[in-house]
Amino acid sequence: MKLVRREFLYFAGTAIAGMAAPPLAWGEVYPSKPVRVIVPFAPGGVGDVTARLVAQKLSEQFGKQFYVENIGGAGGSIGTGQAARAAPDGYTLLCTGPGLVINPALYDKLPYVADKDFEPVTLACTTPVVLTVNPALPVQTVKDLVALIKTNPGKYNYASAGVGTPPHLVGELFRLSLGLDLVHVPFNSGGQSVGSTIAGHTPIFFGALAPAAPQIKAGKLRALAVASQRRSQLLPDIPTMAEAGFPGMEGEVWAGILAPAATPKELVSRLHSEIVKALNSPDVNEKLNALGYELVGSKPEEFAAKIKSELAKWARVAREAGIKALPVAN
Repeated sequence: MKLVRREFLYFAGTAIAGMAAPPLAWGEVYPSKPVRVIVPFAPGGVGDVTARLVAQKLSEQFGKQFYVENIGGAGGSIGTGQAARAAPDGYTLLCTGPGLVINPALYDKLPYVADKDFEPVTLACTTPVVLTVNPALPVQTVKDLVALIKTNPGKYNYASAGVGTPPHLVGELFRLSLGLDLVHVPFNSGGQSVGSTIAGHTPIFFGALAPAAPQIKAGKLRALAVASQRRSQLLPDIPTMAEAGFPGMEGEVWAGILAPAATPKELVSRLHSEIVKALNSPDVNEKLNALGYELVGSKPEEFAAKIKSELAKWARVAREAGIKALPVAN
């Protein structure tokens, strides 16, 4: 049977593509060159700290350099988009947080599709969002707070680290679920929102537990509940929202590691095992716990399920809260 030129070129291209199989299929050593770990934010956040601790350990474990590159902008979307477009060969990884699943609800258009452009490797660590109040507020429990707000509609407001952050969305979930007349006051950082609540300007605060914990322990903030499935190791006496009588109001700040879509499954599996090993090393464990983060090291499929679940959850909250879409993230 004769092949027309187009068919010949197709089959020839297929054969050549088969010869260019992923390195692991040929038993070659991985990595054979430095590996870039993109953090789509400025240095200093949980994703950046986690990435640097893990990259250092992976460099030791693999004998090749793993290095962090911070590419900030557009709520993390610019760096995330670059990671999505990288070659799926294991030489570019992404260490990011909840912005991955929140940004699709905030931006008209993004340079990535969260649940299609990546191979989740592992959810590395988490810290829950905590509901706290100024100690002068006459409440001791979440039920007390809800009753106070309902008795005084429009009087109270709550602080968060900014529009579209996990604490903001948990605050809106709280407001919407209970039909509360409660005003959101966004700040530019967690530190500013904590300071405002301590000063009494914004008597209620939704924020990540890690930076708030020292103020809670010092008595400058009163913690009412953590928005997580189980109590935090950092403050084990603080109940969960479900234990406080308000189930379904969960939200976390987290750091997870992903690879571009189509990265070979064998390579994803290898990276997962090595990253979990790095996370469980005593020094990494100790440093993350000291910052208020709890290690997870989930399986790739578990992390993938979390991404899908949170995409739907935060899209619904943003829509019902009327949070407006932001300009296109390039």
